[in-house]
Amino acid sequence: MQQSDKSFDVFSKKDIEILNKETLFSGFFKMIKYRFKHKKFSGDWSDVLEREMFVRTRASAMIPYDPMTDNVVLIEQIRVGALEHPHPWQLEIVAGIIDKDESPEDVVRREAFEEAGLDVKRVEKITAYYPSSGGCNEMLDVFVGEVDSSKAGGIHGLDEEGEDIKVHIMSREEAYELVKNGKIENGASIIALQWLELNRNELKDRWQES
Repeated sequence: MQQSDKSFDVFSKKDIEILNKETLFSGFFKMIKYRFKHKKFSGDWSDVLEREMFVRTRASAMIPYDPMTDNVVLIEQIRVGALEHPHPWQLEIVAGIIDKDESPEDVVRREAFEEAGLDVKRVEKITAYYPSSGGCNEMLDVFVGEVDSSKAGGIHGLDEEGEDIKVHIMSREEAYELVKNGKIENGASIIALQWLELNRNELKDRWQES
């Protein structure tokens, strides 16, 4: 049996030649069409490829976690991407787009207050990832933040942005069960809750020591 080559990360931006970039649409979001070629694993260059890309500003998300009660705070709101699917109202963690002069941590603190009425204490980075790099350039930073879940609840959101957001407080076990049974369909929320399931004890220890 032939062994697989375990080397990776051998290519970089120098192995791509962008021939043309055309803006197809520019509104709240943008759509850009690229013509490019790239170095192949064989060492040759590819033919010229054409791909459309959905342009989104970098964003960040956070799972609000109460280490004293082992509760998490989730939000529920309607999502245009799910309008014609079985669950248009999605259970999610707090998230938002990074505005100019904001850090990813600034965003999750702001969004936690706007979407759930929560003040966040300590914050830790979980990861950063591309939600859909096959057609979108968005990068999403994911955090866990310390909150007092007893302060959460109610309906929140900004009227000028048409937001109507309901807050849910539940145990970490209940939230993770929603991941396991497919009730939570949002990628960042699944990642954050899986991370919390694996790392909650170490996280609590770090926060107790600091």
